[in-house]
Amino acid sequence: MPKANVYNMAGEVIGEVELSDAIFGIEPNETAVHTVVRNHLANLRQGTQSALTKAEVSGGGIKPWRQKGSGRARQGSTRNPQWTHGGVAFAPKPRDYGFSVNKKVRRLAIRSALSDKAAETSVIVVDGLKMDEIKTKTFKAFLDKVGAGSKAVVVTNEVDKNVVLSARNIPGVVTTPAKILNAYDILNADKLVVDKAALQTIEEVYA
Repeated sequence: MPKANVYNMAGEVIGEVELSDAIFGIEPNETAVHTVVRNHLANLRQGTQSALTKAEVSGGGIKPWRQKGSGRARQGSTRNPQWTHGGVAFAPKPRDYGFSVNKKVRRLAIRSALSDKAAETSVIVVDGLKMDEIKTKTFKAFLDKVGAGSKAVVVTNEVDKNVVLSARNIPGVVTTPAKILNAYDILNADKLVVDKAALQTIEEVYA
């Protein structure tokens, strides 16, 4: 059974906690992780790119020269793709790149990502992760003390305004409630900083 150190808000190790084998101890499923990460990145795409085809470019209504006898290649329009100021062949148009992923696959990907972090001993559990005031400097100092690295996902049990706003301006730090974890964010982070109460919620929700 994987284990993780438990820290307090002063950055001191105060104990150790056993992590659930069903969540943090499985063999990572690379296929599920790849599918979910690809889905996440696809959903981030705006899909607003657009270019004009030869039918949409203005001009080019007249045939540039006669079909035969000029010694040049036949041309029907000066707006064909090979011409300067011509239209774009197979021009991109606004579209939605998103696709759906089965809920079971999403959960498997999250468990795989969590297990990968646990195997790397990159899970940091905090007993009572909270901020009395919104203070980025204080929160950054806390992350440095627990060894969160340059990129970290901070998991709270519920949305904690003070924690979210304190971490918002720290580059590489992402905050999220335990019930809406994201496999991409977990994999992209160096460390997973989890509130002890959130740890129990994760084991209940994703079991």
